[in-house]
Amino acid sequence: MLGEINTFLSDLIWGSILIYMLPILGLFFTIISRFVQFRYFFRMFNIFRESVRDKEGHISSFQALMLSVAGRVGGGNIAGVAVAITLGGPGAVFWMWVIALVGMATSFFECSLAQLYKEKDSLDSGIYRGGPAYYATKALGKRWLGVIISFLLVITFGFAFNATQSFIISNSFQASFAVPTWITGVALTIIFGITIFGGVKRITKMSEVIVPVMALGYILIALVVIFLNIEKVPSLFVMIITEAFNPSSAIGGGIGAVIIQGAKRG
Repeated sequence: MLGEINTFLSDLIWGSILIYMLPILGLFFTIISRFVQFRYFFRMFNIFRESVRDKEGHISSFQALMLSVAGRVGGGNIAGVAVAITLGGPGAVFWMWVIALVGMATSFFECSLAQLYKEKDSLDSGIYRGGPAYYATKALGKRWLGVIISFLLVITFGFAFNATQSFIISNSFQASFAVPTWITGVALTIIFGITIFGGVKRITKMSEVIVPVMALGYILIALVVIFLNIEKVPSLFVMIITEAFNPSSAIGGGIGAVIIQGAKRG
């Protein structure tokens, strides 16, 4: 019975709501912001150069980026792309590009709202807290909605998200290096426990060290695969473009993009 309910909700949310809502919202935010993701693309590099830690101990722009990337790049990106190509073929890649571009505007507004309605933690003068629960409560004036969002985030990240990621990591280590899953699980518990219970500052310090390595490794592996198959790249682009307007490709790309977006936002 529980499995049937989960299947019904999954099909409803992922297949009937988010697959249309996320691209439409992204396009809406892109238009009303006059394509903010393109207008300010190069400005972010200047912000990194100008970013310094202020006297109150706020995290830098670079640390904020690394913390964001840590929550946005991972299993969802890999699984989303795989699902999209499986369902829609090479043409699905084109629609993932399109949705990713308009989705950048959605991300911009999410982060902007978090900044606008954040508040200083009364227990630690150097820490600010914010996010969807805060701006749902303060901007919309709906405390009950903020409570629901907080509860769902605790369930998602505290249980489901961490369980899924740890399962993938432990099984990958077992398959690749024959490391028993329980050893990987214990190691992850210790590392993440030390990091998380150190608060936001320790999480950002860990992120600014680990995330660049992860991101560069992610990009490096992709480049290696491309260069090993460089002779096929031109025909691949032709295949992606020519098959992009096949209805199944659009649907597959949409589903893949929704999985990626959903993994980013929990």
